Amino acid sequence: MDQIEIKRARPEHPVHELVATRFSPRAFLQDDVAAGDLRSLLAAASWAASAGNGQPWRFALGVRPHAAWEALADLLDEGNQAWARSAPVLGIAIAQVVRKERALATGPYDLGQAMAMLSLEATSRGLHVHQMAGFDHERARGALAIPEDFAPLAAFAIGHVGPSSALPDDLRARELAPRARRPLAETVFEGAFGTAAAWL
Repeated sequence: MDQIEIKRARPEHPVHELVATRFSPRAFLQDDVAAGDLRSLLAAASWAASAGNGQPWRFALGVRPHAAWEALADLLDEGNQAWARSAPVLGIAIAQVVRKERALATGPYDLGQAMAMLSLEATSRGLHVHQMAGFDHERARGALAIPEDFAPLAAFAIGHVGPSSALPDDLRARELAPRARRPLAETVFEGAFGTAAAWL
């Protein structure tokens, strides 16, 4: 698809094709995601690394046209609803943040690893994932009966990339804009924070 080629990353150094072609589209086809593919995405997430193998991630999913999908769509900010309602699968990523009555600082970190695994598995199957911070966290807690030792941290959409022409003008421009990242020399330090690694 043109959209996938347009959004391919151009990193400074060679990376695996799955990394280069993973991106977060806003345009999704109405096509269903096969149940087997969805199960494999979640299996990939479950095999992420986690501190002490604690597996502090949970996922609330909704598949269109079921009521759970509509409930999740309703939790999204208005700006995200403008495009995410085209995605056939919506979810909320939830992290355990308290364990044995102590704060679990690694819970959100490990959830991020699980979502990265899920996203790469999706890319390998011709699917894409768009993660979102923009949703009502408190309403999500109530609507999904999330216990106090867990926290909803991100919403996400899963589906096949659709034509950017289906998006409003402002979102289409963002969809077609080239991808960019900060240079590694400004990200990877050797010794003190801010000191670029010489071997870069």
